[in-house]
Amino acid sequence: MITDLTRGDTKKMLWLFSIPMLLSVAFQQMYHIADSIIAGKCIGEHALAAVGASHPITMIFMSVAVGSNIGCAVVVSKLFGGKEYGRLKTAVCTIFLTCAAVSIGMTLLGLMTGNAMLSAIHTPADVFQDASVYLKIYILGYLFSFLYNICNGVFTSLGDSRTPLYFLIGSSVGNILLDLFFVIGLKLGVSGVAWATFLAQGCASILALLTMIHRLKQLQTTEPYEKFSFPMLKQVTIVAVPSILQQCFVSVGNLFVQSAVNSYGSAVVAGFSACQKLNVFCVTCMTTLSNGLSSFTAQNLGAKKPERVTEGFRAGALLGVIVCVPFFLLYFFCGEGAMGLFMEESSKAAIQTGMDFLRIVTPFYFVVIFKVMCDGVLRGASAMLQFMTGTFADLFLRVAFAFLFSKGLGFGPMGIWMAWPIGWTLSTLISYSFYRRKPWLSARDAVSPPSCKEHDAP
Repeated sequence: MITDLTRGDTKKMLWLFSIPMLLSVAFQQMYHIADSIIAGKCIGEHALAAVGASHPITMIFMSVAVGSNIGCAVVVSKLFGGKEYGRLKTAVCTIFLTCAAVSIGMTLLGLMTGNAMLSAIHTPADVFQDASVYLKIYILGYLFSFLYNICNGVFTSLGDSRTPLYFLIGSSVGNILLDLFFVIGLKLGVSGVAWATFLAQGCASILALLTMIHRLKQLQTTEPYEKFSFPMLKQVTIVAVPSILQQCFVSVGNLFVQSAVNSYGSAVVAGFSACQKLNVFCVTCMTTLSNGLSSFTAQNLGAKKPERVTEGFRAGALLGVIVCVPFFLLYFFCGEGAMGLFMEESSKAAIQTGMDFLRIVTPFYFVVIFKVMCDGVLRGASAMLQFMTGTFADLFLRVAFAFLFSKGLGFGPMGIWMAWPIGWTLSTLISYSFYRRKPWLSARDAVSPPSCKEHDAP
């Protein structure tokens, strides 16, 4: 369903658009959590540590896909808001051709350097082999992840947040069933967890591509449009490259943090892996709401309605706070039970590690939600310098304080956990100061694709 976000009550439109996106990411995170639960419960603590050790590396690859998704969504949203459907189709074709080439190159790079990256972050020897197997299978399915993210970006640009939800529900259920079949039925261990994700994402991405092609045909154009345009690629790149760099630098920062965590042994790695699954669930819900606000902002700036941007920020921040409440209550007061989902009671050190992290970090969910909403507006307005500054500040501060507190001041793993609230608080102040300057009033036309020479038949 294609939806115009430039009309109607701001709060109602944004919430109706964002809630399906929120449910989509909830299902996505649920099957990631299911992977870890099945690995920890059915295989063992070392399997959970292996999946967790490879996670920061997989996130580097996912960062490229997610950043491309964001670049696609901002540009296509503005074209859709401005009713420029011919250029919109040119943008989508250009993006898909470019991203296909990028994903193939990333796959080859990952297969060649995967073990070296695991070694570089000091992956414990007793989980290295399983982590390597998991990482290689993940990278083999990277094209599917990239494809799905781009399709998702197009859907949300058109105001359609329900279609990705349907695909993720199917993919999540399929992934969990395949996990059980491969791990419990066929006894494939960690490789079974990876193959389940590979097959589930593959099916979802292909179906998403076919649906997206059908959806674009509904946008009627009277003139031919180009299938590839360098000027359009440049416009997408203006937004996509900073978003990719932002995502990648955050993932690289997580690699440094993972390296520090790995130095404390497999029990701490397993506990950190489990609590990070829970933490990432909440943070990803926040960033998904931020992405929805970016599309809302871009559509309204494309339609020359900047007054709706501030209204959108307030509505998005309110929804974000409401979403954070159940996560905080569950993680802070029931952390032991939440950690128990992943491990047996005998893994006391790992469970305590996760509980410590959750009790230190979760109260600051109500702080960082304002940062990601500011980021959503800045990104939707193509104010990429301000957006990247706020993001890099968060990254730098968290990594620097993690090493300072854990190694320099001798607080150990607890010092790493303390870096999260400090980094989040300071970077939130930076991002909010940029938002208060309302850069969209001057930047709202910054990403306006130039006219393309139209000669190819649709």
